[in-house]
Amino acid sequence: MKFLAVCSTGLGSSFMVHMNIEKVLKELGIAGVDVDHADLGSVAKGDADTIFVGSDLAEAASGLGDVVVLDSIIDLKELKQKVRDTAVRKGITIGESE
Repeated sequence: MKFLAVCSTGLGSSFMVHMNIEKVLKELGIAGVDVDHADLGSVAKGDADTIFVGSDLAEAASGLGDVVVLDSIIDLKELKQKVRDTAVRKGITIGESE
């Protein structure tokens, strides 16, 4: 399973979301998900099982498959919920004990 964080340049914000997705996966007890980041121009449909983008790129990324739109790329609570929802949708086991 692969999650990809995407921004317009593939540098700052996508790298931050990439790192935060890894943090959230660990908090949720989810293993077996590779996380990477890239710029929008170099991503094609099928490059990842799920692509995470900020709301500013939602329309441009819409043809890339399973796209999760983040209203705020710095809101860890939102990211954790959307990663959890994605895991459930994809049938990934969540090991979190809440």
